[in-house]
Amino acid sequence: MCGIFGIVKEKEENLGPILIQAAQRLTYRGYDSVGAATLSRDGTIDLRKDIGRVDDVAARYNFAEMRGQRGITQLRWATFGAPSQVNAQPHIDSDGEVVGAHNGNVVNNVELRQQFIEEGLIVRSENDGETCVHAVERYTKRGYDIIDAIRLAYGDLKGDYAFVIGQASDDKLYAIKKGSGLVVGIGEGFTCLSSDLPSLLPLTRTIIRVQDGEIITLHADHVELRSVKDGQPIEREPETVTESMDAVQKGGYPHFMLKEIHEQPSVARELLHLLEDSGEVETVLEKMKDARHLYLVGCGTSYHACLIGSVYFAQLAGRPAIPVLAPQFVPQYAPAVGHEDVGVFVSQSGETKDVLTALQTAEKRGMTSFGIANVIGSTLTKATSCWLPLCCGYEISVPATKTFTNQVITFLYLAYRMAGRDTRELMQIPDLMEQTIEMVAPQIEAIAPSLNEWNDLYTLGFGTTFPIALEGALKLKEITYAHCEGMLSTEFKHGPLSAVVEDYPLIFVAGPEDVPLIVSGINEVTCRGGRAIAIGEEDARLHANADDVIVIPKSNPYISPLLSVLPLQLLSYHMSVARGYDPDFPRNLSKTLTVD
Repeated sequence: MCGIFGIVKEKEENLGPILIQAAQRLTYRGYDSVGAATLSRDGTIDLRKDIGRVDDVAARYNFAEMRGQRGITQLRWATFGAPSQVNAQPHIDSDGEVVGAHNGNVVNNVELRQQFIEEGLIVRSENDGETCVHAVERYTKRGYDIIDAIRLAYGDLKGDYAFVIGQASDDKLYAIKKGSGLVVGIGEGFTCLSSDLPSLLPLTRTIIRVQDGEIITLHADHVELRSVKDGQPIEREPETVTESMDAVQKGGYPHFMLKEIHEQPSVARELLHLLEDSGEVETVLEKMKDARHLYLVGCGTSYHACLIGSVYFAQLAGRPAIPVLAPQFVPQYAPAVGHEDVGVFVSQSGETKDVLTALQTAEKRGMTSFGIANVIGSTLTKATSCWLPLCCGYEISVPATKTFTNQVITFLYLAYRMAGRDTRELMQIPDLMEQTIEMVAPQIEAIAPSLNEWNDLYTLGFGTTFPIALEGALKLKEITYAHCEGMLSTEFKHGPLSAVVEDYPLIFVAGPEDVPLIVSGINEVTCRGGRAIAIGEEDARLHANADDVIVIPKSNPYISPLLSVLPLQLLSYHMSVARGYDPDFPRNLSKTLTVD
């Protein structure tokens, strides 16, 4: 989730301080490198960039002295190409006459880079931000003007992105939006744009929200919008923003956790696009298919994703996979693994010490190791022979939400591919996630107060929903500080049933094919006075037996569990807030655990 900012002034001036401050206001999005470029009326481009924090890179390269009539700054969150100076953005074209930067993922980046090299363009990096620049350059070199070149480039670039680009030979900046955020600001004697509002608000509160498929031209005194479809002008009145900076950073949500819950459909869509065009997927699948034993290794939330992944591989592809907590992998499995085995090591941060220790032990035994992580350039991505990115951007809230759902989607996608199933079925997931959040939000808000009276409760599931019950219980423990135990529903009668008293709450997560079994568990507790809350698709049997039913959209037995975790995330959030806790920063917990 990179951050971009661009500004156009009436005359040349010192733009460095403006670019630094804009970058600083986008740091909450997460980044590994920083860059800035200024364009002067004499046709020169001043480009400075490197890996590191904003203040450090700005001081090292003296951003503050950068002058020009136009300026661009970018904070990069690596997806294509490891964090490095050459992969940092902005990027220039072959002749150093055009400069640009992007936010998002161009999923056919590798294919396009090869085309550009064959066409004689100078490709300096692995980064898809440079691909955006060359995608425009290839058409300007063929005689197209900049607007038509951007329109044609838009058709070549697959994925979700927004990019800004400027020519040294004129006095404007140009941008286009396709899936990623882009907002335009209008001020006295300048115009500007950004991937997010925070970098604009100290400069102006007059904005235009750009829609997908729109090209923006920034002049110093006005803004033009055009349709990428036909190049025709689009009229849109500016609006005035009244929200505070803090509220804008959180997208208008009171906490980052709630914002990130609502971001899940968009990051799922981005991940699915990336997986469809990823060459690494085939490499991973071939090794997994031929493995003697396949291990899925993670901790906490990532382990829960491994658990559901193992069910997916068995049910869809008939392939056993062993889910294992990373610390237990070392004593329980490592002594027996070898070069015929494959391990998939999963970590949100890519720095989880338990996972890295398991990985090191496995590789000493000759096991083929792959990674799934959100932070590109992390230790896990560097240590594995091949890895798949989660495409979640920066997850600020300590409790994992969007990284968990994208881990689950990754395993589901791999299982579909291994089974030879049509992955187009999975493209409905983002829309279904949006529908789920909309459907369950009022139901959860209504039920949360009565559940909040309890400091001890259970979440129960079976098959694909057992890992979801574990994840829901973890979220409740993390941010409400209540004790919640996730269990296999059929195990509850083997002891824990003794805890049931009048109105004791139990949450059952029902997969569409497991309703009879879940109903049996429901009746075991309701006949003893317990209160059963069911999460599942519309089903008369759930309504007839449970005290409350949280209804999610109809999908299929493999997508349904993924949707079921959303109400559990929302429930934990609302209970935490009602108790007066900050769900973003629960006590005693850290986002990245680097100790055993």
